[in-house]
Amino acid sequence: MAQENVVPLRRPTTPPPSAATPEPLWREAVGRELRQVRQDQARTLADVAQRAGVSVQYLSEVERGLKEPSSEIVGAVTGALGLRLVDLTARVTRSLASLAGPARHDGPVCLAA
Repeated sequence: MAQENVVPLRRPTTPPPSAATPEPLWREAVGRELRQVRQDQARTLADVAQRAGVSVQYLSEVERGLKEPSSEIVGAVTGALGLRLVDLTARVTRSLASLAGPARHDGPVCLAA
């Protein structure tokens, strides 16, 4: 086999768009915000879990983004933290927006009238 027909493979200098850091899952973003609020209030997992009516283990898994909590659980935990659901949603939205950078419209856009 002739060596002149061999073309060396080159690594791309920039990662392809699909290799960019993926957005966090909603449960991860919610968990991060719940943990941040709890820590800002200097509250323990046990205190918040008891007030919310969930186990410490479950609340810990929610905060770490390992569990997908129901809307009832999210409502109970936000209530135990003295937040409204809209406050948590706003915090998560700001957090995700700061990670995403400027808005992109790479695909088709459908506008309803």
